[in-house]
Amino acid sequence: MSFAPGPFPTWLLPFVQIFSLAFLAFYVFRAATVRKAALYGFIFGLANFALGFYWLYISMHEYGGMAAWLAGAAVLLLAAVEAVFIVLAATVARWISARHLQVNCSFGWQLLIAAVWASCWTLAEWLRGTLFTGFPWLNVGYAHVEGVLASWAPLLGVYGLVWFASFASAAIALLACAKDTTNDARAAVGVGCAIVVGLLGIALGHIDWSKAQGDPIIVRLVQGNVPQSEKFDPELMQQGLATYMRLAALPPKEADASPDLIVLPETVVPLFQDRVAPQVWQQWLDIARERDARILMGAPLFDRRDGQERYTNSAISFDATTPLAALIAGIPDMRYDKQHLVPFGEFVPTGFRWFVESMHIPLGDFDRGRVRQALFPIKGQMISPNICYEDVFGEEIIQSVRDSEVWGPGATLLVNMSNLGWFGDSWALRQHLQISRMRSLETARPMIRATNTGMTAAIDAKGNIRGVLSPMTKGVLDVEVQGTTGLTPYVRWGNAPVLAWTFLVLVLGLLMRRREPAAQMAPANL
Repeated sequence: MSFAPGPFPTWLLPFVQIFSLAFLAFYVFRAATVRKAALYGFIFGLANFALGFYWLYISMHEYGGMAAWLAGAAVLLLAAVEAVFIVLAATVARWISARHLQVNCSFGWQLLIAAVWASCWTLAEWLRGTLFTGFPWLNVGYAHVEGVLASWAPLLGVYGLVWFASFASAAIALLACAKDTTNDARAAVGVGCAIVVGLLGIALGHIDWSKAQGDPIIVRLVQGNVPQSEKFDPELMQQGLATYMRLAALPPKEADASPDLIVLPETVVPLFQDRVAPQVWQQWLDIARERDARILMGAPLFDRRDGQERYTNSAISFDATTPLAALIAGIPDMRYDKQHLVPFGEFVPTGFRWFVESMHIPLGDFDRGRVRQALFPIKGQMISPNICYEDVFGEEIIQSVRDSEVWGPGATLLVNMSNLGWFGDSWALRQHLQISRMRSLETARPMIRATNTGMTAAIDAKGNIRGVLSPMTKGVLDVEVQGTTGLTPYVRWGNAPVLAWTFLVLVLGLLMRRREPAAQMAPANL
């Protein structure tokens, strides 16, 4: 419940996350055996992910047509698989720290135990976000988009926030486990260190990691709220397209605030481009001419390269001067092909064809694009599109922010184009907005989001929301956006510093485990 506002307000989410994880750490530290610690980790993880991912049931059952029992079982199975990583963190932390949890240990040992817990958790989160293409949704760092730890994101990224938050949780748990006055004082040192990190975070918030690039541009973000049940229905498809055309063509609210760029969501054109009637593409060109703006939209593309057929989930950009034949052929002025595909939704993992075929989800097997591709130069800005949950992977987003010898300068503005209509009015929409805010914090780049049902929003280079449309509504958000340049430490170095520190702490923890505790105490309440 700490990964998106509702029912808790945003300012409370960091505290909910830290104290929830402290609850688990307390029981793991007091577990009589490593096996019991593993059990606690599994129960915690299963509950966390089953609740946090409940919206997957909506996509599989309500829109995918999967039987209710199979959709529910799939959510529980995914939660169980994800919980294995929590089991790993809890088990390793308990095993390394076991001999020193039951003694009146020094300040240093107390800090090292908390650091071992933080390192185990960080490594588990990194593995969860990397193995089998990765699924880092509900990474504990996303609870800290606001709060005292948020300003550490430009330095260490989301996994740095994971480490600090996990350390604070372990410090609180060790304080709760303390059994006498001396141990209370020593355990409190860890809590004090966590407070110092938070205070440093407040100071870091005053640092500007980027500077303005060029002139601001006015962007129109379009949210059509086309129900997922209608989006791919052949009889209603044209109605959905007409909705987006009408919204895109709306006159500006002020005469001098005409949009330079109109951004529409992922797969706003729900057919491969060569199956769309030429007059439909001509209508889009007419809108670009009427508004004197460049259009950026999501569309599935089909083309042939080197004699091979390719199907991609893409973002394309064009203006009134783009030839109609180029749009029909799938070779517009600017094109980005999604490179991090969603398992089961956009590609079929080996052995799971039967599972995918039990759902009726169109456009479910795409080819991957390159990790780094040509950016979109628009009105003096270098725009980097990403599609759907690609922005969950910060280590991939930073590739487009760095300069490239092949592809040229890095991005000054990030654009996310999503269709979360599969998940109804659920936590998924607000969770995804928090994730996009983290990417802005890490890169010091504004992020604009155009979605079908929500959350369509404009985020500045410090992760603040400058404008947002209510979910499940039709509308446009016209907003002035200032692109930025300059590289944060995280963009330069990625996850390497955090991972190196994590492994160093675990090595120290292993050495600690081999040392005899200084003073034995009879274990209590084990």
